[in-house]
Amino acid sequence: MEKAWLFFNWASGRKNFKHDKYTYTTMLDIFGEARRISSMMYVFEQMKEKGVKIDVVTYTSLMHWMSNDGDIDGAIKLWKEMKAKGCRPTDVSYTAYMKILFDHKRVNEATYVYKEMIGKGLTPNCYTYTILMDYLASSGKVKEALEIFNLMQEAGVQPDKATCNILIEIFCRTSEIWAIFEILKYMKENFFVLRYSIYQKALETLKLAGESDILLRQVNRHFSEEHISEDTDRYDAIFPDNDFNMENGLVLYLMNKQNLVAVDSLLADMMDKCVPLETMVVSRIIELNSARHRQSSALLAYEYSEKLGVNIDRAAYLSLIGLSIRTNYFQKVVEIVEKLVKQGLSLGTHLNSLLIYRLGCNREAASAAKVFDLLPDNEKSTAAYTALIDAYFSSGNTDKGLETFKTMKSEGVNVALGTYCVLIAGLEKYSKTRELEYYRKEKKRLQSEGCFQNVPMEETICNLLFAGEFTANDAR
Repeated sequence: MEKAWLFFNWASGRKNFKHDKYTYTTMLDIFGEARRISSMMYVFEQMKEKGVKIDVVTYTSLMHWMSNDGDIDGAIKLWKEMKAKGCRPTDVSYTAYMKILFDHKRVNEATYVYKEMIGKGLTPNCYTYTILMDYLASSGKVKEALEIFNLMQEAGVQPDKATCNILIEIFCRTSEIWAIFEILKYMKENFFVLRYSIYQKALETLKLAGESDILLRQVNRHFSEEHISEDTDRYDAIFPDNDFNMENGLVLYLMNKQNLVAVDSLLADMMDKCVPLETMVVSRIIELNSARHRQSSALLAYEYSEKLGVNIDRAAYLSLIGLSIRTNYFQKVVEIVEKLVKQGLSLGTHLNSLLIYRLGCNREAASAAKVFDLLPDNEKSTAAYTALIDAYFSSGNTDKGLETFKTMKSEGVNVALGTYCVLIAGLEKYSKTRELEYYRKEKKRLQSEGCFQNVPMEETICNLLFAGEFTANDAR
């Protein structure tokens, strides 16, 4: 650390050299890791004095080290300062701040930050979900943690190896055997393995509980040589000696070895020669490539499924939708949703609304409307209608937004508090005074009519997405 600081100062005195935000942030990290917080803040003040642009990365680093030293109030102060300075938090900074709050038992504040992140149109990443599950599992809320584990996959975000290792370690500590098996099943399907230290903990936990360790050893065969012969028998059973199964086995083998470039080449050749693969195999190719942000490869597998008439599963469609949104490929989103619906699959009320809302956040009202029109009538819920209204307002089309609201009422769809919040916010933005006063009165009438107990789930989802301060506790 001392040498780094000496070099930093030496470089400052060099002719034609000037420290930038990257070198300053690196020096901040060095002091932070060494718990030299006063020195870290001294460097930060130097950045300000010299007019170096301070971005969200620098603030996130400062908050992390401040919290790591036990100064939660200092971390919160930096978060507020960052926002006041006009630095827009990213999904990474939101996630880091949530972890800081959870680590210091500020659960309500962390929950508010998560809702704010969603409200800004940012998509939770794998690490965001991992932090939520870490908190829930460590608090004894194992069922809720596994619900999020499943929900994130439905949202097109696949748990990675690190997530699985974290959860297994927590479940070993709390002796939640059934939860360990749930994660191990997922790991087996996705070719993930445990770190050796956690493998040993899991082995010991299962032994103490008197449970079989067969699944654990199957997932982590590289730790157990006695299963080599069993492994050979297993693949012989799954892939008999015929051309069709040999192709499936080869693709799975290459994915297991993480040789995705070879999978791309093989798949392109199979598409030219019309060689069919199983639904599970094609779906896994799409999911794996989407998780690795390999858009062209995921779309190649999708094109293959279309050309050869292979129906991919729901998780693969969700992965493609998530990837297309992250890369702003909105036209492809509509196409994928259309294929999903034609196959008789459903996104579900929650994801329908989130998808339309996310398209609206990107001012893609036309795409949002197309997705809405593709939904079966029984899925055109309160939340879905409200998300579409919000999309029109976000695009500046207030007339279409009001027209959609009238259609919603004429179809007998319940109007929620979140719906009025969207209407009022949109009308305020575009100075529609006459309509604004009317809907303010309607909102007050709805609020005064009674308590919010026994609110249907679709209205609760709408309120959570659009009603701001309206919380899940209010809905109960």
